[in-house]
Amino acid sequence: MRTAADLGALIRKARKAMKLNQAEFAQHAGVGRRFVSELESGKGTLEIDKVIACALAAGIDISARSRSS
Repeated sequence: MRTAADLGALIRKARKAMKLNQAEFAQHAGVGRRFVSELESGKGTLEIDKVIACALAAGIDISARSRSS
C-alpha cells in the first residue's frame, strides 16, 4: 500500500464484505460516517488514531517498518 487511496479502497472492500453501509461501519469503528466517507475516498489528511480504529474494525492489520532495514 502506497497511498491513502489504497488504504481507503481496502477498508471499503472490507466494509462491503461485512455487509455494512458507511453509517453502520462508522458506528462499529467509533467514528463518524463522514470520516468513513473521507477515508474511503482517499483523503490524505485524516487523524491517524481514527484511521487505525477503522482498520481494526475492518479486520485489517497496519504495520510499519523502516525501509532502510
